[in-house]
Amino acid sequence: MVNPVVAAKVDRERLRQQITDKYTDVALEPAKGFHFHTGRPLADMLGYDGTAIDTLPAGTVESFAGTGNPFSMGALKPGETVLDIGCGAGFDTLQAAQQVGAAGRVVGVDMTGAMREKTIAGARELGLANVEVRHGFMEELPVDDASIDVVISNGVINLTPDKVGVMREVFRVLKPGGRFQIGDIIVHKEVPQDAKDDIDLWSG
Repeated sequence: MVNPVVAAKVDRERLRQQITDKYTDVALEPAKGFHFHTGRPLADMLGYDGTAIDTLPAGTVESFAGTGNPFSMGALKPGETVLDIGCGAGFDTLQAAQQVGAAGRVVGVDMTGAMREKTIAGARELGLANVEVRHGFMEELPVDDASIDVVISNGVINLTPDKVGVMREVFRVLKPGGRFQIGDIIVHKEVPQDAKDDIDLWSG
């Protein structure tokens, strides 16, 4: 018999604030050192194209903190409209913008102001006019219904207890036939309820 899934008993607003604080540090003090990998060494470890990384601003690369490579499932197509959930410093956002070209568009959504500012600065540095950055939450995406060809996300969905809500939003914003390319953390063993309920384990 499969045990029913019990939602984590954590305060969502407090969790969001703790995560925002952590990733503000990643944006502003990337050399500080964290319990997770960051920067160019991480990107190389995850199999990103080195030539593509070389095109990105140094500030974008140094604050990269993903867990996978959404482009490992295929490059984006010219002219596509892309949504990057939890765009961070813009590491995937800017690569996506280069892949879809001037006829395409990339919308990055993030709740952390310092990260959004880095994405905007990186797009400006590269002269990318097809990037838009919005404040928002993955459980309540500030994006119109059926407006996106491809949703990408990297190391973000693991940070919310409401993964069903995120998936509902992903499918709401995707066009018919759209696709979802995600890099994230997978657990192969049941996480104990007391661990799920420990807010400090969510935010690191």
